Amino acid sequence: MAKSKYNKEERLEIGRRIYFKEISQAMAAEEYGINVYTARDYLRMYKASQHIAEPNDDGGKPKRGRPKSETKSAKDYDGMTRDELVEALIKSEIDLMRAKKGYSVEGSGRSKEYIPLKNKNTK
Repeated sequence: MAKSKYNKEERLEIGRRIYFKEISQAMAAEEYGINVYTARDYLRMYKASQHIAEPNDDGGKPKRGRPKSETKSAKDYDGMTRDELVEALIKSEIDLMRAKKGYSVEGSGRSKEYIPLKNKNTK
């Protein structure tokens, strides 16, 4: 295994500078003569040492599933009758199965429109 250029304290300091946006990962890579991915690792190391939770970084890619505005929370179900809850559960299961097949449905009755999802299969 190759010996690291920087000791643990130095790596944490580089990570701290990136975290507080004193420098970008690319700037850190250039300034310290390291790879951009190594700079990212130093940032992660710093976050871990400070117990900072890592968000799910998706790189700006669109998220799968329902948009946040369509997602239901427990508050949305408060005050529903048993029958309304069963109906909501069935609708949710149908939407899930449609998503697995690669489409969603908007509208109802004769104006129902089948919309293919970008990903052919979400499995």
